[in-house]
Amino acid sequence: MRILLTGAAGFLGSHLCDRLLAEGHQVVGLDNFVTGSPDNIAHLAGNDNFKFIKKDVSEYIFVPGKLDAVMHFASPASPNPDSPFGYSNIPIQTMKAGALGTHNCLGLCRTQGARFLLASTSEIYGDPLEHPQTETYWGHVDPVGPRSMYDEAKRFAEAMTMAYHHMHKIDTRIVRIFNTYGPRMSLDDGRVVPNMVQQALRGQPLSIFGDGAQTRSFCYVDDLVDGIYRLLLSDEHLPVNIGNPTETSILEFAQIINQLTGNSADVNYQPDKRFGSDPQRRCPDITRARTLLGWEPKVDLLEGLKRTLAYFKQKMASL
Repeated sequence: MRILLTGAAGFLGSHLCDRLLAEGHQVVGLDNFVTGSPDNIAHLAGNDNFKFIKKDVSEYIFVPGKLDAVMHFASPASPNPDSPFGYSNIPIQTMKAGALGTHNCLGLCRTQGARFLLASTSEIYGDPLEHPQTETYWGHVDPVGPRSMYDEAKRFAEAMTMAYHHMHKIDTRIVRIFNTYGPRMSLDDGRVVPNMVQQALRGQPLSIFGDGAQTRSFCYVDDLVDGIYRLLLSDEHLPVNIGNPTETSILEFAQIINQLTGNSADVNYQPDKRFGSDPQRRCPDITRARTLLGWEPKVDLLEGLKRTLAYFKQKMASL
């Protein structure tokens, strides 16, 4: 296939470029580098099957030639309020990527007769009252809180995708992505993996906000990309959770990081500074992914963190 991938220079987008090219597809990558990095796709320079367009997805998109699929991954994703590119600091751009960007991509699919895959998120469940989260759960989301620009952009994008599917018969797919980690994460991402890994590599105590009992379910990026690729090739139109159902407390995660890095500085408990409705528990129910796609994660947390640590060591050494 010839595939347009928005957000191609981002953490997830760049790994998807690699997988799609490895499978023999042609990729047209689109990114405006607001949160993506040219470094993430530098290794693709000279690849005849990869073309790049620097563009904002919220503006009109024109791609010469036939497209068979459009995968929409362009969106700020960092919750870090201290980063200039955390979504709370660029709320309008975040909303436009989810709303106008999704609309532009779906319009392109309509004119091209192409299939569409939307990158949605576990954030559409908010701070969930159901655990683990199934795709039929409607969520517990604050529409006007400090995280709302990201959550609501993705919820709108899902609604727009289904509207195009029903009204214009567009061949659509929706993936709900749970906590993912791995090489090419931004150092100032603001989520727990880069935060703790950097502290551990510097020999600092790992910051734990609250008592550390809050949980996440960490999925290594290669596993996530495999699930997304299977969904792209499937005929499933309703949302599918892709994530690792192994739930880990933040305290346990910190202990694993310290063990892997040999960091003896232990942890530093700090007052709970939850950013908006930051969920206390998160874990996907992946029954549909197992049943429909034959997918489940293969890389365990220890192996995935070893690969991630190697990347962060190299990245920090180059600063």
